[in-house]
Amino acid sequence: MAANNISLGQHWLYNREILNEIASLAGEGELCVEIGPGLGTLTSSLFKRFNKVIAIEYDARLADNLPGSFPGKNLEVINADVLDFDFKNIPGEYVVAGNIPYYITSPIIEKILIAEHLPKRAVLLMQKEVAERIVSEKSSVLSLFVKNRAKATLGPLVKRDEFTPPPKVDSQVLILEPFCSGPKYDETVMKLIKRAFSNPRKKLKHNIPGVPEKYAELRPENLDLDDFCAIMKAC
Repeated sequence: MAANNISLGQHWLYNREILNEIASLAGEGELCVEIGPGLGTLTSSLFKRFNKVIAIEYDARLADNLPGSFPGKNLEVINADVLDFDFKNIPGEYVVAGNIPYYITSPIIEKILIAEHLPKRAVLLMQKEVAERIVSEKSSVLSLFVKNRAKATLGPLVKRDEFTPPPKVDSQVLILEPFCSGPKYDETVMKLIKRAFSNPRKKLKHNIPGVPEKYAELRPENLDLDDFCAIMKAC
């Protein structure tokens, strides 16, 4: 399974127990969309649980080689940047799985969660620090964006020495279950959040003039979604 394109420092995960666990967390069913299949190590585990895999692979050489590893399997390989892929064209219910590149983790998460046709679940292996930040009680723009649109939980930790070659950091699985009813709050709340985090180390009164007194001396990382909604209504 590829963390990213070879020229950008690719890392391969071969531990079959971990790969099977990631596939198990994705569930089972008709269709799984895999991001960055690389050599197809996770793909192999996914085929134990899903009837079809749509694999989105940026590297043209890897995309060309992948079907040869799965003769007779219902595998569709799309040679594309996942950020250019349109999830609305996927028929029926689906889940997403993959080892996503560290350098575009946030854009991929955002793309998945704002898709017109949402997946039932997304199981993503990413940098441990990013996964932890998303589920942390200490807020960030990314964590609040995710919590506004999905239930986020941590899966297994994957140590750096499980990869070849080993990356500089450990990885962690993040499980996202998008809210089928849509985001809790509309985009105006997210705009307020981004404004508050424009200077994250400053107290809120410096970033949002007129903020209610109970929030004025707090930093944005200490507020949750409901707090920001209350501030928007008050301002």
